[in-house]
Amino acid sequence: MSEQTGALAPASPLQQNNRLRRFLAPRGPREDRIGYLFLTPWFIGMVVFTIGPILASLYLSFTEYTLLKPPEWLGLANYQQMLEDPRLHKSLGVTFLYVFVSVPIQLILALALALLLNRGVRGLSFYRSVYYLPSLLAGSVSIAILWRQIFGKEGLINQFLAMAGIEGVSWVAHPDYALGTLVVLNAWTFGAPMVIFLAGLRQIPVSYYEAAQVDGAGTMARFFHITMPLLTPIIFFNLVLQMIGAFQSFTQAFVVSGGQGGPSDSTLLYTLYLYQRGFGSFDMGYASAMAWTLLLIIAALTGLNFLLAKRWVFYGN
Repeated sequence: MSEQTGALAPASPLQQNNRLRRFLAPRGPREDRIGYLFLTPWFIGMVVFTIGPILASLYLSFTEYTLLKPPEWLGLANYQQMLEDPRLHKSLGVTFLYVFVSVPIQLILALALALLLNRGVRGLSFYRSVYYLPSLLAGSVSIAILWRQIFGKEGLINQFLAMAGIEGVSWVAHPDYALGTLVVLNAWTFGAPMVIFLAGLRQIPVSYYEAAQVDGAGTMARFFHITMPLLTPIIFFNLVLQMIGAFQSFTQAFVVSGGQGGPSDSTLLYTLYLYQRGFGSFDMGYASAMAWTLLLIIAALTGLNFLLAKRWVFYGN
């Protein structure tokens, strides 16, 4: 401290260097123990609520377990039974059709709206919030009930058709159209991928479009030669994310079909059939085998997407 002013003397470069070394020095065992102590609740939660149930379901998939008596080891019997289960095969077909139709429609709608909002619409924050709401609400029971009413015999869709002199049907009760209502519901949840697309569009330099416009490139040419190539990482991310989510869809099919997957199993998604076997028939061993099969299907398709991504995803330097 200076004797005249009483102010702290500035630290010398050597003192500053020593302070930096002490700050960056490795922590001792005591500091490590304190850190692990603070992480203990997370470790307990991970073991009890994540790793434990995963390992338990893997074990139960090789057993006969009805919740009323202890599990009985069966080996691969549950998986062999799956190969001969016609309703499981039906549910797989319905689920694959649902995923491969609804996800592309959802992403196309999301990209189209993102392109529209990226053009400088006034009140962008408001529109972004409004369009994001379906992604938050579509998985709820209330929206599924509302959807059932809209596509019912006396629903809103048939009321509009009646104005044009067209007699509608009960869309949710018709085997040819029931799954289509679920596809529309999933496509309606375009808010989350739309926000991600919009963020990706904002990262594309405007100079690219200006240079292309000077060279005489039209709107479509700029879209296919600039926007799409630079947006392929975002498209790939949204594709993987929405595909995984679609395979796990349950609430919509359960509410719209009354938990039965009807009519004629036309809305029997894989997760709904898994629920019926596990909590309807109390066949938890078979349901666990179904759950692990679904995990393998999702993992295989995700891995396939990553392999194919090398051919069409462009990562610019």
